[in-house]
Amino acid sequence: MDYFLSEEQEMIRDLCRQIAEERIKPVRAELDEKEEFPTELMKALAQADLFGIIIPEEYGGLGGGCLENVIAVEELSRACLGVSTTYAASFLGAYPVILFGNEEQKQKYLTQIASGEQLAAFALTESASGSDAGSIQTRAEKKGDEYIINGSKQWITNGGEAGIYSVVAITDPNKGARGATAFIVEDGDPGFGYGKKETKLGIRASATRELIFNDCRIPADRVLGREGMGFVVAMRTFDQSRPGVGAQAVGVAQGALDEAAAFARVRKQFDKPIITFQAVAHMLANMAIQVEAARALVYAVARFIDSGAKDTSKVSAMAKVFPTDMAMQVTTDAVQILGGHGYMREYPVEKMMRDAKILQIYEGTNQIQRNVIGQELNKEYGRKK
Repeated sequence: MDYFLSEEQEMIRDLCRQIAEERIKPVRAELDEKEEFPTELMKALAQADLFGIIIPEEYGGLGGGCLENVIAVEELSRACLGVSTTYAASFLGAYPVILFGNEEQKQKYLTQIASGEQLAAFALTESASGSDAGSIQTRAEKKGDEYIINGSKQWITNGGEAGIYSVVAITDPNKGARGATAFIVEDGDPGFGYGKKETKLGIRASATRELIFNDCRIPADRVLGREGMGFVVAMRTFDQSRPGVGAQAVGVAQGALDEAAAFARVRKQFDKPIITFQAVAHMLANMAIQVEAARALVYAVARFIDSGAKDTSKVSAMAKVFPTDMAMQVTTDAVQILGGHGYMREYPVEKMMRDAKILQIYEGTNQIQRNVIGQELNKEYGRKK
């Protein structure tokens, strides 16, 4: 289907697809089995200038928007969601700087991210505050021209591998959510360290670690925006990034559909390819319908965000919920079509099914996204009375 991409967008798609086919697919099973961070693949993406997609040109990037981001993320996810998560999480860490950084911060950090010299990461979640982001316990206290941070962040993608971290901490406990502030923390800052690398169900090539702040000292000029804007920074960041999670879902589901359809054409039962049986053909048809519907939604929302629209929370949440629920269903159906083969690690669909589950959880569970959508609908229909 033609999604009316520009020549530059088609080039991004084709380049990512080439890297996915030639570099990622041959090693994805090994990376998953060994839970190995894809260092060489990140270097390859950096050499292709793909870390600069959303970074403004004045900071060494390509100046693309949300649509360019989802195009790249979809193609990489089609091959391996663990690799695409590592890549996309760097943009998640970059968005707060893009949206709220001052000129000095942008010059220093965005140039490093765009070149691939440094990976970035975003740190909001804690052990006791996942969906309830307002209950975070990490504290930051200003002393002179420094902030001292104490606490920890849990399940941070690219933790221990990134050099630049966008971190939300509480600076005024008496103000609740309005007492949160966003900071830039660098790998190597005094008092900043890491917990163990987590072992996970899926996306096992990506690194997930706890961040530990023990009297971590950072310069006062590392505040993003100003004090008290931490949750504004986080929510604006998620509005930009959630279509990227939807794109991951479209990519992994397309990859599963590709595998299932190819298998169904060669697998014979009763002397016929199983794709000729209506039960299997209908499963594949439903999978294809869902993938195309999700892709259309993700691309439409990305274009809406790039138009400069201010109120994007509802549609951004939609662009995460529908595709990620779809991906879980499509990857599960792919395993079913392959039958016993699908359950074996020799075939990639079992990995795709394991990988897909996280998409319904990270960057705000799908239950929370439905809350966001419901709240926005309540506001909209309240205004129509």
